[in-house]
Amino acid sequence: MSARPFRVGLTGGIASGKSTAAKFFGALGVPILDSDQVARDVVEPGQPPLERLVARFGHSILTADGHLDRPALREIVFSDPKARADLEALTHPAIGAAMEARSAAAGGPYQILVIPLLVEKNLGSQVNRVLVVDCDEELQIRRLRDRDGSTPHQVQAILRAQAPRAARLKVADDVIHNDADMSAVQAQVAALHARYLELASQPRS
Repeated sequence: MSARPFRVGLTGGIASGKSTAAKFFGALGVPILDSDQVARDVVEPGQPPLERLVARFGHSILTADGHLDRPALREIVFSDPKARADLEALTHPAIGAAMEARSAAAGGPYQILVIPLLVEKNLGSQVNRVLVVDCDEELQIRRLRDRDGSTPHQVQAILRAQAPRAARLKVADDVIHNDADMSAVQAQVAALHARYLELASQPRS
């Protein structure tokens, strides 16, 4: 049985720049496994997790063509911690299994696993290294409002549902600072890429 690839868990608060950093790693030939994309895939029509969600939350979470109506579900779970816990219990096992399967198939000298809830769900043991994309919270809020048109109330609800910035930084092995322009992020990714290639080439217990 071959050893599991060296895996870097990439995380950060919403609108911190995780997707941008992942894109730069991908451009260097690094396999990118995005847990948000996997989460979308496991609730496609016909998948057991979607059936379980409908049984729990009702048909109002479906669009007319039978797909998951994400805004409708988001409205339910953001205002109800018990509903959010149920959502996670019904979907996270399938997401975890799919991530492991895709990781095993992806190969590469090392892999980037984009896991927004890495800190909240204490998933650091799933990866060899934790990389946090960080920015000032005021900038984060501004980006979120510009990107999604979120109201101040929605922004605060989203931020409250996530781990505090300090908690993410506490578990970070590496940090990408995303307070400047994209070229600054790209330069940090290039430096980390060299470091991760070196780490991945070393024997691991």
